[in-house]
Amino acid sequence: MGKRVLVIGTGPVSVQLCMLAKEQMGCEVGIAGRNSVRSESFFQSLERNDHHICVSVQNRENERVQGTCRVDHVFRGLETIGGNWDTVVLAVTTDAYLDVLHTIPRDVFRGVQSIVLVSPTFGSNRLVKHDLSDIQPEAEIISFSTYLGDTRWMEKEPSHHVVTTAVKKRLYIGSTHGYSEIVQSLIESGRKLGIEVVRTPSPLEAETRNISLYVHPPLFMNEVTLKEIFADRPSRKYVYKLYPEGPITQHLIRDMLAQWQEMMRILEKLGMERVNLLRFMTDDTYPVREESLSRTDIEGFEQLETIHQEYLLYIRYTSLLIDPFSTPDEAGRYFDFSAVPIRSMFRNLEGELDIPRMPKEDYYRIKIIQGIARFLDVQCPTIDRQIRTYEKKLAEVAAAYQGQKLSEAFRIRSFHKDIKGITGQMLQETNRNDFILQGR
Repeated sequence: MGKRVLVIGTGPVSVQLCMLAKEQMGCEVGIAGRNSVRSESFFQSLERNDHHICVSVQNRENERVQGTCRVDHVFRGLETIGGNWDTVVLAVTTDAYLDVLHTIPRDVFRGVQSIVLVSPTFGSNRLVKHDLSDIQPEAEIISFSTYLGDTRWMEKEPSHHVVTTAVKKRLYIGSTHGYSEIVQSLIESGRKLGIEVVRTPSPLEAETRNISLYVHPPLFMNEVTLKEIFADRPSRKYVYKLYPEGPITQHLIRDMLAQWQEMMRILEKLGMERVNLLRFMTDDTYPVREESLSRTDIEGFEQLETIHQEYLLYIRYTSLLIDPFSTPDEAGRYFDFSAVPIRSMFRNLEGELDIPRMPKEDYYRIKIIQGIARFLDVQCPTIDRQIRTYEKKLAEVAAAYQGQKLSEAFRIRSFHKDIKGITGQMLQETNRNDFILQGR
């Protein structure tokens, strides 16, 4: 990782990563974020505690990620960042990467050896590489498939204290420099934490190993969920429940499978390894009992007919209505695993009407995928329809609340600059390496 690590972001994830970089990897650590109403509480808490941060865990099995340490450098405002840094860690939402990179003084990146993307989306690595090509073309850009677990504020308000409630068993990592020393050190650090970190042939392939790419658009960009998100009352439905308690119907499952198939056509055009959706869901996210889904069906999922694949996906979600590995109570009831409430729109700390992270981030993700698909001349009618459904709802709600303060999330966006950066980098690689882009 290098001796000096700068973490960008002021959320719970940034606190956890600062602690791991300092205590587990012995680095000198800095943290930086925007000056905003949201970050003010965090920065004040840091000051009151002499820049000390604390990570607690919910379960004893995850105690290896807990700890307390002192952050060496704190930057209130990205434009105030200075000094020499070996590694910059981007622990912000993917749609903010370009904005963040353009706010940090450009000279900061001249000596940076590596940039780590904690939770990128498909194409993020190429976007960052393209953007920094003028200032630091030799920098190693590393993509993880996703963040290592689930971390939140210990209290309601942002502070120096966070709690990690879950830690993933497996992550994927890909680098522009292949199996570099930094990648090796991150894999070894993961092993010490009990996390299997699997190296992929490219950063783009690591970015395909994020389950959100495949399940969030169908789960959130449908009429049932959107009605709940944008209702002027708290939602009474749940993300992972069957209709009418939630959005899951045979039609949603059909869209989930169709969107996955469209993603696989994109991967094939790029000459990349496919993702067995059912195996990925079962082995890398939440397992189900073999009585519900046999190993034969899981392994052979891609060879089955479409209707059979839809059937197995439906079984997967019905099997997880409860936690099949929880201990039943005295009445024989298992933990209500699927009772994840659909979050409604809310007033943010700036007083604006805002949209929850899901589907706000998913809108960016799927628009980027659509842009890449069009660049590759891959048809994706399901993805196109999901985007139309979401954007139609955005326009309706924005019109209904005209005259009120609305966040940027209500804008219908093209993300043209991001897509151009990603596809521009792809084109450079095509010309340089005879990269597989058939039909262009």
